[in-house]
Amino acid sequence: MAQYNKSDLERRMAGAIEALKGDLTGLRTGRANVQLLDPVMVTVYGANMPLNQVATVSAPEPRMLSVQVWDKANVGPCDKAIRSAGLGLNPIVDGQTLRLPIPDLTEERRKELAKLASKYAEGARVAVRNVRRDGMDSLKTDEKKGEISEDERKRLETEVQKLTDATIVDIDAAASAKEKEILGQ
Repeated sequence: MAQYNKSDLERRMAGAIEALKGDLTGLRTGRANVQLLDPVMVTVYGANMPLNQVATVSAPEPRMLSVQVWDKANVGPCDKAIRSAGLGLNPIVDGQTLRLPIPDLTEERRKELAKLASKYAEGARVAVRNVRRDGMDSLKTDEKKGEISEDERKRLETEVQKLTDATIVDIDAAASAKEKEILGQ
């Protein structure tokens, strides 16, 4: 049985794109986005829990996030967790609701976030190239074992390269769109 598995390569490359999109979603663009608070961990009931497991996060306005804390006793810990998360957000406590105005991004901060988006994209490109290398290696191994011919190996290598190129184009498009969004273009 041949080692080469096209669907596995496709799945792994798609995983690199999904990871990139998740990373990019967490970057702030000046607009309210509920995923902005996904990395926030709150210490409640003697454990660290994601904010979305102790409260409902919504974006009622383009420049405002609302965090509806379910248990009144958790309002303080949620407030503290958001302030210390390094997101540059200062919650306004209103009963069991925390309102988070999204401040304007400075030009310097926008450039930092755009660089970070580029860094995330490069990490995804590296991951895709590693998957490509694994695919090429398994094709060479299959040829050495006599499971596929040289012509078949070359044909499949072209297929792997086309898949790699298409995935890199998707990565570049996602990163470029996010950079434009961050820079307000």
